[in-house]
Amino acid sequence: MRILAAGVLLLVGAVTAVAAVALHELVWGFALSVAATVVTVLALPPGWLRMGFVLGWVVVVGWLTVPRAEGDYLISQDWQGYALLGTGIAILVAGVATLPRPARRDP
Repeated sequence: MRILAAGVLLLVGAVTAVAAVALHELVWGFALSVAATVVTVLALPPGWLRMGFVLGWVVVVGWLTVPRAEGDYLISQDWQGYALLGTGIAILVAGVATLPRPARRDP
């Protein structure tokens, strides 16, 4: 059941990332997308469920960062674009930092 929940959160993270990239050029859209992302990451329980959302968000934003065939960029090269990428790095660190530690094996 947790694998299904992590898969759904992966999809929710991807949809949230598409919305964040679409709205990041507007100041209110940037603030709303970053607030929604951070609040969702903090609201999810630590571990693999949180990591599912984070991976969905980071992978989609990373994929949309690559220039298109026309030479256009979807993420602008201004403070909103760089702050959006910084948000991705911050939530990735938060996701990895809250993963469960592997169990120790006694020799």
